[in-house]
Amino acid sequence: MKRYELIAPCHFGLEAVLKQEITDLGYDVSNVEDGRVTFIGDDEAICRSNIGLRTAERILIKVGNFRAETFDELFENTKNIPWEEYIPSDGKFWVTKAASIKSKLFSPSDIQSIMKKAMVERLKQVYRVSWFSEDGQNFPIRVFLMKDNVTVGLDTTGESLHKRGYRKYKAKAPIAENLAAALIMLTPWRDDRILVDPFCGSGTIPIEAALMAANIAPGMKRGFTALAWNHLIDRKVWDDCYEEARELADMSVTVNIQGFDNDPEMIKIARQNARLAGVDKMIHFAERDVDKLTHDGKYGFIITNPPYGERLEEKANIPPLYRMLGEKFKELDTWSLYLITSYENAQKDIGRKADKNRKIYNGMMKTYYYQFVGPRPSKNLLGK
Repeated sequence: MKRYELIAPCHFGLEAVLKQEITDLGYDVSNVEDGRVTFIGDDEAICRSNIGLRTAERILIKVGNFRAETFDELFENTKNIPWEEYIPSDGKFWVTKAASIKSKLFSPSDIQSIMKKAMVERLKQVYRVSWFSEDGQNFPIRVFLMKDNVTVGLDTTGESLHKRGYRKYKAKAPIAENLAAALIMLTPWRDDRILVDPFCGSGTIPIEAALMAANIAPGMKRGFTALAWNHLIDRKVWDDCYEEARELADMSVTVNIQGFDNDPEMIKIARQNARLAGVDKMIHFAERDVDKLTHDGKYGFIITNPPYGERLEEKANIPPLYRMLGEKFKELDTWSLYLITSYENAQKDIGRKADKNRKIYNGMMKTYYYQFVGPRPSKNLLGK
């Protein structure tokens, strides 16, 4: 099998989590940069990483890397990439996204246009044609420019990996599935501990926790662009990887995962999403305001994405909301609290300085993941 350099983009601030995931899958990480992790793998790695990675956004085959300070250099270096090794004569190809940071070439539309022309010129010469029908399979290209260094990737994924296929119904400000998974991974939570999300919205954090507990691969129920690339990846490789994922899932696991929200419509949506994910029997959803947050269990986890107060009409409600969360958390004296927010006075209103906090970019929004770590239970108390 041919070996590739594969690029997995992720949320800024979560590179270490993704690196560990890739390592756990059995692949060697070759580079870690802001917002992406590069690793080495074959065509099976393309399939397994698409199906199995929880925190990545997509998987790209690295097809080129060069410096370009002018559009002429961009054109010539793009033309030098052996596109014929990836794109057949009837393939539909385009530069779907161009991102430029601290580079002389900064116009995404111009970068996309120049690179498309260069690809066409290369393939016209190789296939000895003057025109491409582009009525075959899709071959989307993504390009990153950083300080005039150009990295070109062929997108094997298609729709972002955060789209697991279960979230047909959304909250007003939903958290992405891959970000939710990463937040859980940044805690010591395991399936023998209680997990509560008091602001569950459409249920993403509880559902991602249940998927982890049952070892259900996040991409097991969806397709990918590279599924149709039979000239590069044999369909049997995909079939084997899907089968591996199905065999590893364990629906017999017993968990205590709960999601609450004060909006009955959100609870209805959360239940529907959990059903689509196949984990509805693993999660208890209920309509409940944060001032009713209580639990008889010990050493549990609150992992949540509360309102940030970004909307003007919400701002006045945010301080008392966080103060109430802080009061209820204080009553749960053996518990841990993990929350992501852009609200600057979160620690002040909760009434306690976080033991740790981590800067994470939720899209273009800078947020902090505040971690209030509770005591560890003795081993004989785990599971109670």
